Amino acid sequence: MTSLPPQPLSPLDGRYRAAVSPLADHLSEAGLNRARVEVEVEWLIALTDRYLFDTAPLSESQKDQLRVLYLDFGQVEIDWLAAKEAVTRHDVKAVEYLVRDRLTQMGLDGIAELTHFACTSEDINSTAYALTVKRAVHDVWLPKLREVIATLKKLAEKHRDAPMLSRTHGQPATPTTMGKELAVFAWRLQRVAAQVAASDHLAKFSGATGTWSAHLAADPTVDWPLVSREFIESLGLGFNPLTTQIESHDWQVELYDRIRHAGGILHNLATDIWTYISLGFFSQIPVAGATGSSTMPHKINPIRFENAEANLEIAGGLLATLSQTLVTSRLQRDLTDSTTQRNIGVALGHSLLALDNLTRGLGEISLAQHVLDADLDANWEVLAEAIQTVVRAEITAGRSAITDPYALLKDLTRGRRVAGPELAEFVQGLDIGDDAKRRLLALTPAGYVGVAGSLVDTLR
Repeated sequence: MTSLPPQPLSPLDGRYRAAVSPLADHLSEAGLNRARVEVEVEWLIALTDRYLFDTAPLSESQKDQLRVLYLDFGQVEIDWLAAKEAVTRHDVKAVEYLVRDRLTQMGLDGIAELTHFACTSEDINSTAYALTVKRAVHDVWLPKLREVIATLKKLAEKHRDAPMLSRTHGQPATPTTMGKELAVFAWRLQRVAAQVAASDHLAKFSGATGTWSAHLAADPTVDWPLVSREFIESLGLGFNPLTTQIESHDWQVELYDRIRHAGGILHNLATDIWTYISLGFFSQIPVAGATGSSTMPHKINPIRFENAEANLEIAGGLLATLSQTLVTSRLQRDLTDSTTQRNIGVALGHSLLALDNLTRGLGEISLAQHVLDADLDANWEVLAEAIQTVVRAEITAGRSAITDPYALLKDLTRGRRVAGPELAEFVQGLDIGDDAKRRLLALTPAGYVGVAGSLVDTLR
């Protein structure tokens, strides 16, 4: 058997590439290297802007020309770094040489030694990862999550007054509305989205073991911790002043746990919508030309929700591994975090793919109100809660001599279906006041939804 031509091993880089490709701008190897170049360039500019070591600030034209190295970072730079790393066997050192090469082209060899000045690789890496993860989450992942939330809000508003039978423990229970149930998911996701948006993105810039030793050796008169803080904050990041050789990754653990939390809620949404479809509450809108089953022509399978469910499970597992691994580093440094962080894009990629499927799936369903109505009409016994609660109020008010209303309704309804006429006859015979009796006789399962519809307004 002959070997296949080179193929993507991961479905994220093959079958699903179109859905997740925006993440590659930030979380691919090339995206990481572009951010590393950005950090190296901006650090050099920051040093010269402070006139350190008898330098002078670069002209605006020189700064622009130097920044082009990361602003227009492309295949030429990717290939250059790959060739250099093959020699250096060190990815960050290759980035340093790329910046030095650009300085030579610009006739700025005189400041070349300020490239990567007093930095350990993790100063560059922690800053680059903070930049790439922040941009990936805020520019790609969060907008997609908010798209799901916006879709849920629209559906919740549309179906705010659509009565449906609840199923607690899978059994018929107090009715609600479809809009309110969808609003619950939107509310939960909104809250976690706000937490993700407010997450820290920290970097360290304090040298080999976080002590600024080399910095002070070079110039003991400079407040290097302040210089480092101002530099990191100028990049839009938070500064971690107390570290070992690495930034401790606690902010990443917090972020990935929040994204995993969102994934759990989304997984719950996917399985609930799947169940509603299986109950017939939602019908799926046929897509022209699509095939549901290779042998059963009638089928429209809920593949969007099944795909989302599986990808959320994969993402959750990877995010949990990231959190578990990144929280620990042996003594002042080990390399377990290096390999682990290279899979951030894979974890977020599966999560993003799930979000894409959920957005598309939610747009391909239609509420079958006649099915909901029939389900309600077949379960009048759910009004037992209302009846026994009203009877309790009547007893308290001295308008009834019934001794155990719960047991009374339990005997009538537990484990059996009760039709509307039978329930009405039961209410007519109750020892309660006329007003209470009229209220109960007017109730139907479809009308017993409390303030469910108005709860959707909570999302506004």
